[in-house]
Amino acid sequence: MDPKTAMYVAQGIHGLAYGMILFLIASGLNMIFGMMGILNLAHTAFFMLSAYFCYQFITWTGSFWLALLLAPIITAIFGILLERLILRKVHVGGHLPELIVTVGFGMVILAAVKIFWGTESLPVKMPPVLEGLVIIAGMEYPVYRLFVIGLALLVLLFMALLLYKTRLGKIVQAAVSDADMVNALGINIPLVFMVVFGVGTWLGGVAGVVIAPILTVFPGLDGQVGMDAFMVVVTGGFGSLMGAFIVSIIFGLLSSYGVQFFSALAPVLMFAFMAIVLAIRPMGLFGERE
Repeated sequence: MDPKTAMYVAQGIHGLAYGMILFLIASGLNMIFGMMGILNLAHTAFFMLSAYFCYQFITWTGSFWLALLLAPIITAIFGILLERLILRKVHVGGHLPELIVTVGFGMVILAAVKIFWGTESLPVKMPPVLEGLVIIAGMEYPVYRLFVIGLALLVLLFMALLLYKTRLGKIVQAAVSDADMVNALGINIPLVFMVVFGVGTWLGGVAGVVIAPILTVFPGLDGQVGMDAFMVVVTGGFGSLMGAFIVSIIFGLLSSYGVQFFSALAPVLMFAFMAIVLAIRPMGLFGERE
């Protein structure tokens, strides 16, 4: 393969890896909004918190895999506590109290990470087995980027099976359509929604762990990636898992190829794409008009 083609393919892999990370964050945000009607603006703060948990577990144990297992779970527990203790009480007041509470909780998380871990960037070492390059069809690929892509696809498959092939998924879909009817059948709707919120936060936590070795961990991590994730949700359509997946890939490729070929314009390419989509379809690519 000639060097020019190899460069295009390598940039494509970088773009896909970044797109998969955006998808992990946006899918959790989309799940919470689509099924519960809660626009959780603290979602990216949970994503950042999980990255810090990852750093701490690796510091204590030296194991990236243990961090990948435990950091998203602990982050999800914090998310469940937020839903159970605060959001459930303000949900009846509409979106404005939810927005105020989630923005405030995001600021609390930001302040907490500065207190516990400081304001310096903290490097996170990837496991040795994922370092370096692998040769496929005569080309060298970064192993860790391929791992990120594969992990995101596994999570997507897991979520699809959970939502469409299990009894829990059918209960969740029924509860979204008619919560009162499902509640009358003896199913605990608040418990179902608490699980949904926890799974959505766990998805953001997984993204926080996998991005930590790429970008390091620092207090502004949520803002750097979070804005792109929110743009994915808006452009793909609120509540649409398919929209989040497709737009995440498009944004990842725009970011990667934009930096390579239009470095001065790269930051505005995603905004331009979002503006064009919303001008044609205000509800997003796969959003449904209410």
